[in-house]
Amino acid sequence: MSIKNRPWVEKYRPRNLNQIVNQKGIINRLKQFVKDKSMPHLIFAGPAGTGKTTSALAMVREIYGSKRTPNRTHLELNASDARGINVVRTFIKDFAKSQPPMEFPFKILILDEADNMTSQAQQALRRTMEKYTANCRMILICNYSNKIIAPIQSRCVIFRFSSLNDEDIKQRLKLIAKKEELSISISGLNALVKVSQGDCRRAINYLQSCGTISKKIDQDIVYRVAGEIPSNKIKEIIDMALQGQLRLSIKLLDDVTQEYGLSGINIIKNIHREMYDLNIPEEKKIELSKLLAEFEYRLSQGATEEIQLKALLAKIVLLETFE
Repeated sequence: MSIKNRPWVEKYRPRNLNQIVNQKGIINRLKQFVKDKSMPHLIFAGPAGTGKTTSALAMVREIYGSKRTPNRTHLELNASDARGINVVRTFIKDFAKSQPPMEFPFKILILDEADNMTSQAQQALRRTMEKYTANCRMILICNYSNKIIAPIQSRCVIFRFSSLNDEDIKQRLKLIAKKEELSISISGLNALVKVSQGDCRRAINYLQSCGTISKKIDQDIVYRVAGEIPSNKIKEIIDMALQGQLRLSIKLLDDVTQEYGLSGINIIKNIHREMYDLNIPEEKKIELSKLLAEFEYRLSQGATEEIQLKALLAKIVLLETFE
């Protein structure tokens, strides 16, 4: 696939550690590993789209340079596909025990989504890690480090990646928009940041999707592509219900449901996201949070969406009785 036709996530993926967005403390430590040509086993943990896999691949490029060769200097596996004990005992073990190329002290195994590995597979991996450390160093990438067994954690240095802040994502999106000759408004940029929720990969994917619709991107296009409802419309629905205007709030809900085609659970999640910015007492926010949890559970059990959403608005109207 040519560079031009690549997904933008891959096309604009940072190629070296200096290009990684944020995570400055972690990147400085990784640069030292590259400089020393020495590193322990590593665990990269944190939310999706924060640069974990990108950092691991950038380390491989900087350590091996133009001499990097897949299956010889490094190996990248996704534990979601290869999660069983047999894969660890054969494929991973064979790679780990083979000697690295003469000019390099060790090989690198990148195991993405390692928290999806079974417990038995992790136990087998633990033994492989300690037995073949001289030949192979491992980078385990996961969303939740607590799903990695304690014996493996004790053999690794854990780096915890944090969600990217809004400004970091904005700068990255502006850079890509400029190179792709897109015009993006301030409201559109803010909307992309909001719907991505700290996930830079998601923000770039949404930007590319918006770019297929129009070269001029605004808030409305972003919300339609992301399957989200604009904040002002959600707040208007809740405000009408809190003011006791049940019929009007139901009408507004029907309008956005037809316009954006969202499921009931998605609408509840949208309400939950906007709830904390409402100008209402904290006690009402607590009660509203309990209501949202209750109705999300009902929908997850197969209840009728239309009835449950209107019942939710009716319950919100009754919150007016709380002082």
